[in-house]
Amino acid sequence: MDDMVKMHDQVMEEFGRLDILVNNAGINGGPDQRKTINEYSVDLWKKIISTDLDGVFYCSRPFTSQMIKQRYGKIINIGSIVGLVPLRLQCAFAAAKAGVFNLTKAMAIELAKYGINVNGIAPGSILMEGTKDLFYNDPELANKMMATIPFGRPGKPDDIANAALFLASDDSNYMTGSILVVDGGWTCGYARDF
Repeated sequence: MDDMVKMHDQVMEEFGRLDILVNNAGINGGPDQRKTINEYSVDLWKKIISTDLDGVFYCSRPFTSQMIKQRYGKIINIGSIVGLVPLRLQCAFAAAKAGVFNLTKAMAIELAKYGINVNGIAPGSILMEGTKDLFYNDPELANKMMATIPFGRPGKPDDIANAALFLASDDSNYMTGSILVVDGGWTCGYARDF
């Protein structure tokens, strides 16, 4: 929490205000750490909840105080589609990201009267450094992953950046408490032919 207050103070000293806050932190257990809840590591649970959920709360606190004074602000919380549709053996990640989305909605209700919009983004599988090793370096696993996405490909970081730009813009001024799903259709249902 102290680090977030220091960061807030640095931003205020340099810029004098903050109009847009993007909370984007997340970790998940690796394939060898994915287990059923009765075998899930308590330490891993705490680490994921602390990073993925608590981090949004701790970062938002000092900056929302500033936005309330300004009577304006845009807060964008990045979660995951796993916060909407849990995956097996990822109970901490699913719980943390679902918590991010419910925190987003609670913040939206509390802060709307101050002219502050709070929305979330639920990315699907995005091809980047962190996911290459997990899913896309193994052709068999990559094919299984692509079979569940109607577009048949992973998203790009720009897909998420463009969603964030929209939520940060005046085009989203009447949106608050919304979760923008950017997943190539994955949460619509299975794309596989049975």
